[in-house]
Amino acid sequence: MITDINLLDLDKKYSYADYLTWQFQEKLELIKGKIFKMSPAPSTTHQRVSMELAGLLYNFFKPHPCNLFAAPFDVRLLDMKKSKSDQEIYTVVQPDLCVICDDAKIDERGAIGAPDLVIEILSPGNSNKEMKYKFDLYEEAGALEYWIVNPADKTVFIYVLKENQFIGMHPLIEEDSIQSKLFPELDFKLESIFN
Repeated sequence: MITDINLLDLDKKYSYADYLTWQFQEKLELIKGKIFKMSPAPSTTHQRVSMELAGLLYNFFKPHPCNLFAAPFDVRLLDMKKSKSDQEIYTVVQPDLCVICDDAKIDERGAIGAPDLVIEILSPGNSNKEMKYKFDLYEEAGALEYWIVNPADKTVFIYVLKENQFIGMHPLIEEDSIQSKLFPELDFKLESIFN
């Protein structure tokens, strides 16, 4: 059991089995075996946007068979080129919000496999990770829809998986309505989450 993150070699490749032995205060994600420290506590704006979105999504999904989860919630992503039983897990992320419709993916430690809908909210310290690394991870893992929410610009970018590749929809600004491609009845004004 490791209780101090400084005892870890940040250049080493780690697995989910390693991740489970760590008992320290710092929050982190494991991306293809590499440690990424998470930003300090999110800003007030980030928290407000997250809570507004969570409220809307909770009310929408409550009568549906899908499950909504909010960070911290471990999502273990699989290498889609290998069978589930044949691989060691090297990626553990904590999306701000995610929706999972397949109960078989959910266990007491979080989820294993890509969520159907993933939402990441940008903060000054995490933009590069969300825009580059996580975009690629969610695409490779087979997430069906990915939203990147930027509270600073009051914009949302939606990507939908088509033939194993994310296709970007038209960028949305505060006065626009957002409609999920995966869940078409999920439709609301963006100003409701940014005010």
